[in-house]
Amino acid sequence: MPRNGHDPRAFDADLARRIERLIAPAVRERGFEIVRVLVLGDQRPRLQIMAERHDGGSITVDECADISRAISAVLVVDDPIVGSYTLEVSSPGIDRPLVRPEDFERFAGREAKLTTARAIDGRRRFRGRLLGLDGGAVRIDIDGTEHAIAIDDITRAKLVLTDALLRKEREQ
Repeated sequence: MPRNGHDPRAFDADLARRIERLIAPAVRERGFEIVRVLVLGDQRPRLQIMAERHDGGSITVDECADISRAISAVLVVDDPIVGSYTLEVSSPGIDRPLVRPEDFERFAGREAKLTTARAIDGRRRFRGRLLGLDGGAVRIDIDGTEHAIAIDDITRAKLVLTDALLRKEREQ
C-alpha cells in the first residue's frame, strides 16, 4: 500500500508543503520562486521542483542545476524523505501549471484547462480564456459564457499550448 494511501502516482501534499517551506529560502536566495513541489511515487519517490525567475523570465539548464545543488544541500540536513529518491528541478514551461492564486491573475487572457474535484454545472473539465480572480473564484470564459469556479474546487489547472502562446513566447 502506498505511504499516502493513494495511487502510487499521486503525490503526498503534506510532505510537499513541508519540503517547499524548507527549500524556499535557498531558491529565493538565487533569484527564483518555487512554482510547484510534488512528491510522486512510493517505492523510489521522485521529488519534482518547478521554479521560475522572480521576473517571470526563462530559466536555463545551468540555473536548474544550481537550484538542484542548493536544494540537495538543504535536504541532506533535514532529510524529509525516508530512503532514496530522485530530485528533478525544471522550469514551468510554456504550458505551465497554474497553482497559486496570482497565477490566474497573471495569465488572464490566456487559454487554460481546469479540472475540478466535483462536478460544477454537470462537468469537471473546463477549457477557455482566463479572466482572472474574483474573490476566491477563478473566472473563465468558455465559448462566450463566463463561469466562476471556486479556487478550492480546482484540482488541476494549466495553460493550453496554442499558436498565440508560442508567438508570445518567441517575442519575449
